[in-house]
This record gives sequence, C-alpha cells and structure tokens, in this order.
Amino acid sequence: MTMGTDDFLHELAVEVEADIELDRAGTPPDDDADWVLDPYEAQVEAADLNNLQGAIEALETDSGSYPPAHD
Repeated sequence: MTMGTDDFLHELAVEVEADIELDRAGTPPDDDADWVLDPYEAQVEAADLNNLQGAIEALETDSGSYPPAHD
C-alpha cells in the first residue's frame, strides 16, 4: 500500500507535534539523552519545529485535509 500526500503530511504533523511536546516538557529525545544541549541550540530547534508545524498546516490546509487549529 502506498502512502498518499495527505497521509504523509498527517504522519509528519503527528511526529512534529510530539517533538514540540517533548521540547515543551524539557525532555530530550532518546538519541540525545547523553548530550547536553546549548540553550541557544534548543531555542533554534524549537523555532525550527514551530516553523515546520506551520508549513505542514499550510500544506494540509491547501489540500483541504487539515482540521482547524486546536490551540
């Protein structure tokens, strides 16, 4: 079975949202557990995740498959 664009975007949105929640909770991903992160790098990563989330929402909204924002 092949994954359509809408399915791909939905899965990507779920992954990005999970990373944002980990970031908000101050929990590093499993593969980064042994690293001490620079606070500046953490801010850059948070901004990148939020930008990626916005881009995904824009793409999904354009395709008509994204539910309304829930903030």
